[in-house]
Amino acid sequence: MLFSPLRLRKKRVKSSIYDAEKTNLIDAISILQAVEVGRPNATYELIIKTAMPRGSAIPKGRVSLPREPKPKAKDKVLVFADGKAAEEAKRAGADIVGGAELVEAVESVASGRIQATLFLSTPSLIKTISQRLGRVLGPRGLMPSERRGTVTDDVAGYIRRLQGTTEWKGDKAGTIRTPIAKLDYPVEDVVANVLHFINVVIRATKDQGSKPGK
Repeated sequence: MLFSPLRLRKKRVKSSIYDAEKTNLIDAISILQAVEVGRPNATYELIIKTAMPRGSAIPKGRVSLPREPKPKAKDKVLVFADGKAAEEAKRAGADIVGGAELVEAVESVASGRIQATLFLSTPSLIKTISQRLGRVLGPRGLMPSERRGTVTDDVAGYIRRLQGTTEWKGDKAGTIRTPIAKLDYPVEDVVANVLHFINVVIRATKDQGSKPGK
């Protein structure tokens, strides 16, 4: 089959202007290390764009990288629980534990009365707190959710599993940005971190209704 020069030009235009800049992960790491040789303590940032169908949650989760690029920040954990579950949460290391009486204090979080970075709830209390706190915690991605595992009867187990992990979270467009390695790491360590994080995101976004983009 013969193609006219015009049709050939149209086919070439469809290719991205960045196609020539694409390379494999190992070569990209080597290039960055060569370019930034004077900044060995600089940090790689990994950016992942996820596709977010209408109504899907902002992608988020927790990860423990094979080799961490920076010290882990400690979460301040608030647990809505009572009875035995509350006692177990306290022993597991929760910073704030209480029942419905905490709702008013959390509602006024802007005033600084309660500062927490992670909220958990037992199933028996979630209906009580969601009626008043959905508008406060929901927009900040902090509302306890069964889908994310933060509504659970095993709050103590969840807190113990937090140890040694770091939270990652996408923005409203579903784009995830995270420090992934130091420039002076061996190439194999950077690759291990990147692949591990991508696999964590794939599992999390599959559960949450979004999916990694191309």
